[in-house]
Amino acid sequence: MQRPHMHAVLTCSTALLLAALTACGGTTSADTQKPTTPRGVTAQAGSATSVHVMWEHATDNKAITGYEIYREGEKAASVPAAKRMTDIDGLTAATAYTFTVRARDGAGNLSRPSTAARVTTPAPAPSDTKAPTAPVKLRAVADGSRTATLNWVGSTDDVAVTSYDIYQEDSRIHSVPGTETTARLSGLRPGTVYTFTVRARDASEKSSPDSNAVDLTTETAPGAPASTAPTGLRTALTTEGAESVVILSWDQPDTGGGIPAYQLFLDGKLTTTIVWGGTPPKGRATYRLTLNDPPGTRYSLKIRAKLPDGTWGDFSAQRTVVLPG
Repeated sequence: MQRPHMHAVLTCSTALLLAALTACGGTTSADTQKPTTPRGVTAQAGSATSVHVMWEHATDNKAITGYEIYREGEKAASVPAAKRMTDIDGLTAATAYTFTVRARDGAGNLSRPSTAARVTTPAPAPSDTKAPTAPVKLRAVADGSRTATLNWVGSTDDVAVTSYDIYQEDSRIHSVPGTETTARLSGLRPGTVYTFTVRARDASEKSSPDSNAVDLTTETAPGAPASTAPTGLRTALTTEGAESVVILSWDQPDTGGGIPAYQLFLDGKLTTTIVWGGTPPKGRATYRLTLNDPPGTRYSLKIRAKLPDGTWGDFSAQRTVVLPG
């Protein structure tokens, strides 16, 4: 005589499986909350046919999964959540454009459009045949644990410098107009070593050589352990027959014990593990790296130490070498 009761239980269980919303007391709410609107949207002409759009990160009750960039209200590009800049190409010279940015979360919710950023592409450069000169006297100051300010002496060009691109370990992370010689960087990590360079760019998309490289270490967060990055990394180049030799030297970090090994990275990839044959050196360490690549080959190098607990420490600043002829 309890069959009606069992029927009700089965009906409730089926509803739980199919709809996830039942009268049995359990509820699952969908993510309907929109992300916050991206702020600080800027647009600047990188050339006569391209515009560089940047913005500050948005927030969400769960997670931002990407950003959508709109030109005159029509979607022009999408980028993942880790990016907060993009280049829009294929534009028309001497034309006014309006750009907005919307954040997107995992449920597909879109934020409200940002405040519009307006820009006019320049006229085509008349026979712009030379790249700008390199920026010089680059300096960097940490403004706390997550921001930094860079400034430099500007470049010259046979027509005009349209923008300056800021690079961190060979990746462009920011751009400012060609009339600016200062950049404020945000979103950095506390207690981290960064290496910055700047390149000038003109309207024909020619880039200058790199400026001098500058190292910067952000302040550590309260209560965080001290940095374990090797410091004072320097490189010297020589040749031995047909081979190029890079001589690296650095100051070892204070890790509370001996450092048995280092990892050496070329262009961001692990190349070799430096293991001392006997007692690890104290103070400044050196290592000779032999390369067989053609003259003019460019490499970026950085190292990190093996800590007493067996884990790998923080990366050093990066250095760039060009193999001699």
